[in-house]
Amino acid sequence: MNDPWTARAELYRTSFAHREGPDLDLLVDWAEGAATALDVATGGGHVARRLREAGVDVVTCDPSPGMDADVRCFAENLPFADASFDIATTRVAAHHFEDVRAAVRELARVARNRVLVVDTLYEGDAGEEAERLRDPSHVRNYREDEWREFFAEAGLAVQNVRIFDVPIELEPWLERTGCVGGDAARARALLADRISNGMLAMQRIALRGRVQV
Repeated sequence: MNDPWTARAELYRTSFAHREGPDLDLLVDWAEGAATALDVATGGGHVARRLREAGVDVVTCDPSPGMDADVRCFAENLPFADASFDIATTRVAAHHFEDVRAAVRELARVARNRVLVVDTLYEGDAGEEAERLRDPSHVRNYREDEWREFFAEAGLAVQNVRIFDVPIELEPWLERTGCVGGDAARARALLADRISNGMLAMQRIALRGRVQV
């Protein structure tokens, strides 16, 4: 497996853009009442950390060995029985999934109650090209209507959707994936209308879906 993430693991564990944010606070609120959770593509482990602080028993999974998850697996093939957890969640990772529809179906399958997803929102073709230049493992960001379709196909009733403005520091964002030189210059040019005072305007979408029995 080509794994660029192990080398980046500590950067994602310490990244302010990942370890804090109103979307992370919202996930904790939406998890209220859950006793168990699966955190899929846990990355730096920030969702798991916050849910554990709230008293939830969390199992983490991630395909990258460097992320130190409890279980190594891809989101599209979760090695857990149906309805193993009260909730299943993934945050700022789905744009890397090779088959996002399959991943959402798996999240719905292993959850008894709720599926919680946060990811970067699609902001046009220029943004997608910049994302791929920055990080070739990027597959695609999605629009709200696409996310609603993924949830519906997985048998999830969308209960809540929130969209957050999440400006991030441009240069650390590029540096985290080793994007330098011509690729970085091209990415900056593609994103020029979203850059101000060194900050890149980005949006995240958060969705809460109820498992329908």
